[in-house]
Amino acid sequence: MFDGLHAIDWASMEHAYGSAEEVPGLLWALRSPDAEERHTALDRFYSAVHHQGSVYPPTAASLPFLLELAADHATPDRAAVVELVVSIGRESLDRGFEEDGTETEYYPPAGCGQAVTFLREHGAQFAELARDDNPDVRLAAIGGLGLFLEDPDLAAALLRERLAAEQGIAARLRITDAAATMALRLPAAKHETSNWLTTLAADPAQDPVTRLAAVVQRARCAPEMDETVVPATVGILREIAGVLPARPIAPAPSHHPVPPVDGVPPQIVAAFADLDRDARVYAPTTGLLRTFHEVLDSRVPERTALLAEQLACPDPGARLDAVRMSGELMRAWRGDHTRLVMLVADQLSTPDQEVAAEAAAVLASCHPIAGPAREVLTAHVDAHRATHGPGVWAAPDAVLRRSHQEAVRALARLGDPCAVPSLLTALDGGVDAWRAVQVADHVPQARSELVPRLCDHLRRLDLSQQWTEMSANALLTALAELGDPAAVPVVVDALDAAVRHEQHGVTTSALKALRSFGPAAAEAQDLIRSLTTATGGHVRPAAVTALWAVGGDLTEAMPLLLGLLDDRITFRISDAADVLGEIGPPASAAVPRLRELLTHDYEWVRVHCAAALWEIGGETEAPAVLDTLLQAMTQNPATANHVVTCLDRMGPLAAPALPLLREQLAQPRRGGRFQNITHDEELQRVSRTLINRLDPPAPAVSPSWTACRR
Repeated sequence: MFDGLHAIDWASMEHAYGSAEEVPGLLWALRSPDAEERHTALDRFYSAVHHQGSVYPPTAASLPFLLELAADHATPDRAAVVELVVSIGRESLDRGFEEDGTETEYYPPAGCGQAVTFLREHGAQFAELARDDNPDVRLAAIGGLGLFLEDPDLAAALLRERLAAEQGIAARLRITDAAATMALRLPAAKHETSNWLTTLAADPAQDPVTRLAAVVQRARCAPEMDETVVPATVGILREIAGVLPARPIAPAPSHHPVPPVDGVPPQIVAAFADLDRDARVYAPTTGLLRTFHEVLDSRVPERTALLAEQLACPDPGARLDAVRMSGELMRAWRGDHTRLVMLVADQLSTPDQEVAAEAAAVLASCHPIAGPAREVLTAHVDAHRATHGPGVWAAPDAVLRRSHQEAVRALARLGDPCAVPSLLTALDGGVDAWRAVQVADHVPQARSELVPRLCDHLRRLDLSQQWTEMSANALLTALAELGDPAAVPVVVDALDAAVRHEQHGVTTSALKALRSFGPAAAEAQDLIRSLTTATGGHVRPAAVTALWAVGGDLTEAMPLLLGLLDDRITFRISDAADVLGEIGPPASAAVPRLRELLTHDYEWVRVHCAAALWEIGGETEAPAVLDTLLQAMTQNPATANHVVTCLDRMGPLAAPALPLLREQLAQPRRGGRFQNITHDEELQRVSRTLINRLDPPAPAVSPSWTACRR
């Protein structure tokens, strides 16, 4: 067993966490009679040797021994070993090769090419494993038929054979997926496989799940599908809804609101809970439907029609997965999503609380376009408070608590005052208060009630503990946005504590907050001034910009800002440029340096400096500014929000930008900074306003005037 294992210099190779010298021990442990030892070894292999799908040289070097384990009937958990082998091969293909089939170059080197070469040389073993007596081994091996067999006739024959023999939904889904994978990999197999899938899709003797799988996988092979495919898919989904029983959703592990443990911020605890929740799949057809959505790509109306049917399914698990997919579509693609927003909002009234909670979370994440759901959200929140009392924000039932909190957060982000009572309850009670802090600044009409509570939370934070940084930053951001000068003394105290405890992130946030208060924060001027020579991170530019905002002394600020323009750190240059732009023409001493920076290597520096140059120099600088902005937006679409904002201020002089603006608006996928829904909706709004101003539509000619002309 394992001939040649110790001839490999494992210690000379590295996996995700360093030396791979542990790999032989992990391989031996995978055939241990002790189930716990096997489980631990497999977990370690996935976390270190195949970390998040990565394929390192030791990952590839392990494959001969993993296949040996898979073929040996004495190996316990053979199916898990086969799943691991197939995963390594699939990830090697996805990560190690370009779309044209050329191998991606990595440094340090990865093992993708080595892994794929080995597995395709041993593709016949997957044919044997796909006929194994153990159904779990067969299921695990099916994917390998599409990925690694080089003989398309053999692979096609095996897949047909397995489809006739296997009755389980999971196996039949994998068989059709493997067929499409093979057709896409081996052009010689594409025509025959597509025809087979077409025949399966139309075969009334097949169960509806198999027919759905055939439709989807046929679409993978030929994405230029006609307009009948989505309606046909909707029809099959209705059949499936009548065949598959509606099952209650298995509850996710309960995440009770608890104080931070071992210095872990509650935000981090919640993030891991979200990852755990998002990894759960509740319906057997979810993976298949995700594939179909990927094939449909930018066809938003068709995808919306498909999701409408998914959201109508009687099975709560299928609806929960559909709610999540709806959020993914709305966050990634442009379009009129009103119908989908309302379909998701309809799920708030379902008796399946997991589904309602997911719907509330999706509306919260899509808040820039969630306005049509405002009334439904309000009714949901009011019903919770009426049924469970004003303390429902901290309800002991984790699902109810999440449903209420996410709906409140969605309402708050819409600026709706109906969110305020629950936000105040959260801040007063302390349970998950950080969730309320994150959205408090969206309801400025309640600042008189929110600001004292936020100040109290900030005052009670122990900034000697590093884990408090996230909470402090969120509180300072909320106070800055709410803009109540009554918060200044507490912010000053927080700044002083952050400086003493070397909390550079909190120091920066406090300085930004004081900047937002302007002259009302004059009492902090000496402390701010002392930080204008700081060396840590963002502290220095934050102090310089705050000093100008608070003191307004141009004589003092200009030398500091000019110094930042000469800094080698790009964000310091950009921060200084922003303030110089705010100062405007009185900052003319910066013009020569700003002109030089229009040729900087980093497009973000060029954009910020161009915007500042326009604010200071105006029309004289317009040609250079416009050229810089348009080049940057073309080179890096993430700069679009900043560019369009500056173009909007340039007025008629921005007319040459019209073709680029129209091109940007025509893109179906969301753009803007981070390609998120908030930035993109703002980008579209400003772009449309600017286009209408620069090139207004021709006025309609009245019928009476037309008649007179005749």
